[in-house]
Amino acid sequence: MRRMQMPGPKTLLTALVLGLAAPALAACEDEGPMEQMGENLDEAGEQSADAVEDAADAMEDKADQMQDQAQ
Repeated sequence: MRRMQMPGPKTLLTALVLGLAAPALAACEDEGPMEQMGENLDEAGEQSADAVEDAADAMEDKADQMQDQAQ
């Protein structure tokens, strides 16, 4: 039978910090203009990344199609 070990000090400190920070972060529901701008930038970055991924997928599909036709 395996004995349970006590968590180390780093684990306890991390749990304590997260436990204290969570209510403070949850209380910040009002968005200021900088928060909104940051969210808009995040969304624009995600949309750009999605568009690049879609284009890369389309190019890969076309290359596979061309390779199949060449065989």
